[in-house]
Amino acid sequence: METMKLNERVPLSELDARCERLVKMMDELCPDWETILIVGRVNQLYFAGSMQDGVLVFQKDGGRKYFVRRSLERAQDESLLPPDEILPMGSYRHVASGIGENAGVTYLEKDSVTVSMLEMMQRNLKMTAVKPIEPVISRLRAVKSAWELKWLELSGRLHHEFLTECVPGYLREGMTECEFAGEVYRGALALGYQGVSRFAMFQCDVGYGQYAFGESGLYPTCFNGPGGSSGMSAAIPFIGSREIRLEAGQSVFADMGFGVNGYHTDKTQVYFFRGSRPEAQIPDEALAAHAKCREIQLAIAERMRPGEIPDRIYAEVMEGLSDDFLVNFQGFGARSVKFLGHGIGLQIDEYPVFARGFTEPLEENMLLAVEPKKGIAGFGTVGVEDTFLVTPSGGRCLTGGPREIMEI
Repeated sequence: METMKLNERVPLSELDARCERLVKMMDELCPDWETILIVGRVNQLYFAGSMQDGVLVFQKDGGRKYFVRRSLERAQDESLLPPDEILPMGSYRHVASGIGENAGVTYLEKDSVTVSMLEMMQRNLKMTAVKPIEPVISRLRAVKSAWELKWLELSGRLHHEFLTECVPGYLREGMTECEFAGEVYRGALALGYQGVSRFAMFQCDVGYGQYAFGESGLYPTCFNGPGGSSGMSAAIPFIGSREIRLEAGQSVFADMGFGVNGYHTDKTQVYFFRGSRPEAQIPDEALAAHAKCREIQLAIAERMRPGEIPDRIYAEVMEGLSDDFLVNFQGFGARSVKFLGHGIGLQIDEYPVFARGFTEPLEENMLLAVEPKKGIAGFGTVGVEDTFLVTPSGGRCLTGGPREIMEI
C-alpha cells in the first residue's frame, strides 16, 4: 500500500476556495438566490469536509454555517471550517434561529431532499421560491483541484495495479461469483480501497462493482450500465451469484470503482479463464469486439480537450459505427445504454456525460470514465473502461489504459 495517509482532512484553503466558487457561480447563473441549503452528505463533504446529519447554509448577504444534528463532535473533529461556523442542531427551528426565518429564494438539492424534509424546512423557514442547486454544484464539482487530483491519481494507480496484478490470482475453477466478489473486496481493502463506491443516482445500489462469469455478464440489471450481472437475488441484484460457478474456458467480467479518501476512479477488465482447459480459445467475435471497444475508447480520449463538446463526440462516434457492431453495443438485446462515458469524482456518476444533450464544452481537469462495451452471446460482456483527465493535449489516463482480454 502507498505510504501516504489515506484519510487526510480537506484543507481549509480548499473548502474556502470551493465555497467562494459556489457563491460566484450562483451570482452569475442564479442571481436571484438568497439562501442555499445543502443536506446531501457528499456535498457536505465537498463544501464542509464532513458528512453528517445536518445542513450547510450559505446566505447571499454573507455567511456560511454548518448546523449538525449528529454528530456535532465528529463534525468538529473532521471539518476544518472555523469553530464558530459549526453549530448544534436539534431541528430546523435551530437553523431558523441561526440565520433568520426569512430564507427568501432558496436553492437546495431537489434530487435528494424528500417531500417530508422540505415540509419540515418550510415549517421553520419562509421560502419565497424553491429551486434546484444541482445544475450549479455538478458543474462546480466536475473541475478537479490539485488537491483532489492527488487522491484521484493515487486511486487510479492502485486501481490499475489491483485489476491487472491482484485479481487474476483470485480466480479458481469452481468458485462462485459471490466468492470471487468476496476475494475482490478483501484484496482491494488491503491495497487501500475505501470500502464503498458511491453513486448520485437515486436508489442506486451496486455494492462495490459488477462481477460476472460467462453469460451472467449479459443478465439484465436495474443499474443503468452496459454490463450485466445475475446478482445474489431479487433483493440483492448485484455483488454476485451464490450458484454460478467459474468454469474452464469462460470469461470473467470485473467492473469496479476504486476509491481513496472519497475520490473514485472507474475501470473494467475482462479475463479469459482457461483453467483445466489449456486448449480453450477466446472466440474471434469476442476478440474483434473487444479490440473495437479499445479503439473507440482511445479515439474518445484523444478528443478529451478543453472546448470539445460531449454531445458532439458521442454523436460522431456512434454515427461512425456499423449497424452490425451496434447490435448489443453498450448493452445486450434491447438494454443498450445511451452514453459512452461519465464524469467521476466523489461519486461515480457525475457530470458531464458523453451522451446526447451535454452541450457544455469540456474544461481542463474534468475527469471522465470512458466505457465502450459489447455483449457477445454465448461468451459474456467484452470491452473496456478507464478514467481519463481532460488536458490540452487530450485525455490522460489515470487507470493504466485499455488492455486486451487477460488470459489466465
